Amino acid sequence: MRISVFGMGLMGAPIASKLAQENFSVIAYNRTAAKLHPLKEQGLTTTTDPKMAIANSDYLILTLSDAAAIQAVLFENPDISFAEKIIIQMGTIAPEESKAIAEEVQRRQGQYLEAPVLGSIPEAKKGTLLVMVGGEETLFQVCLPIFKTLGQDPKYIGAVGQAAALKLALNQLIAGLTASFSLSLGLIQREKVDLDKFMGILRDSALYAPTFDKKLPRMGDRTFENPNFPTKHLLKDTRLFLTAAKTVGLDTTGLEGIREIIEQAIAFNLAEADYSAIYQVINPDPTP
Repeated sequence: MRISVFGMGLMGAPIASKLAQENFSVIAYNRTAAKLHPLKEQGLTTTTDPKMAIANSDYLILTLSDAAAIQAVLFENPDISFAEKIIIQMGTIAPEESKAIAEEVQRRQGQYLEAPVLGSIPEAKKGTLLVMVGGEETLFQVCLPIFKTLGQDPKYIGAVGQAAALKLALNQLIAGLTASFSLSLGLIQREKVDLDKFMGILRDSALYAPTFDKKLPRMGDRTFENPNFPTKHLLKDTRLFLTAAKTVGLDTTGLEGIREIIEQAIAFNLAEADYSAIYQVINPDPTP
């Protein structure tokens, strides 16, 4: 299977590497050459020319930042055809954006699946991502060797747009859980409640989520460097969820407050920090 992976960001690079390790023929595309150097050192074919990546592969995996980036890379040239090619969109975008991309791919004679994932760099490297797929089920079966390389149990969700909606629903929980835990932890610390007792009771309760323990060291030490998922991406996904939720008539008042917190974190120069840095906004460091 000849595969081109577009976008060598936090997820694209480990996905391309994992596929190459499993003996797929992989081309790594990125707009700028700097991010391609590590892939080239691993023996992958690399390019900054999207036409070359499209022409020389049958499966085009998109791990680009957003729908606008997809538009610029894939559709800017009106003469490019996707005949006999399958486009697999793995980034987090809105359901309506995914549907629009599918329509354009099909207009250019290609086939399309959305396949957003839950997990980050460690899971991509190990091939343990949670892969959620939307599109034609027969096409899902065709692409299973790719999906099973990236995740042990890929899930077929339904039509195009449904997997995108599911991914947004999950990422909204990232924002909500992180904000809620930050607020609770802040009160515990300021009232000088024993942290171990708090966490012990929390872990034994139905309120517990594993992400609490995962982010506790970062919050406790206020160290947010080397993120697997930066604050700027959480803001992008939160905004996408808000738009999608309002479109279907949901009350988004609670999440709009969290969005404001994330925006404040960005204003505090925490865009590239781990998303748990919203703790800095919710519980500012009381020490001068």
